[in-house]
Amino acid sequence: MLLHIVLFEPEIPHNTGNIIRLCANTGATLHLIHPLGFAWDSAKLRRAGLDYYEWIPVQHHTSLQAWREATAFPRLLAFSTKGTCNYHEIAYQQGDALLFGPESRGLPAHVLASPIPEQVVRIPMQPTSRSLNLSNAVAIVLYEAWRQLGFVGGR
Repeated sequence: MLLHIVLFEPEIPHNTGNIIRLCANTGATLHLIHPLGFAWDSAKLRRAGLDYYEWIPVQHHTSLQAWREATAFPRLLAFSTKGTCNYHEIAYQQGDALLFGPESRGLPAHVLASPIPEQVVRIPMQPTSRSLNLSNAVAIVLYEAWRQLGFVGGR
């Protein structure tokens, strides 16, 4: 796979549905780290994802550690308001895994402080802003990474 989107304990079904659609349209693989904040068969999830569920296999994992053990990836980049560099300053590589936290709290401190992510990256915003919508943040980063990789597989 070209890129991996990893959602750590996502909470809002329509955000995850939007990200399913985004992954289907970009060729990215989607990984969900449980627990989810919604039922997998949620109508809101299905409505936001439309019929794109059929286009991509969504991979479910019981923990971040289980994901690491089940998935081969060259590099994990974590995205957080606590990041040390901006998303557009990264030279993305094929196979990168892009990790995003839950909507209400972002990635927990123990994940950010662990050796798991190679780097913690941020999306610039106004100083008075708390955060971006999860599906918007994933779209911003995924399209920059895909652009850098020459939109491989796109038309």
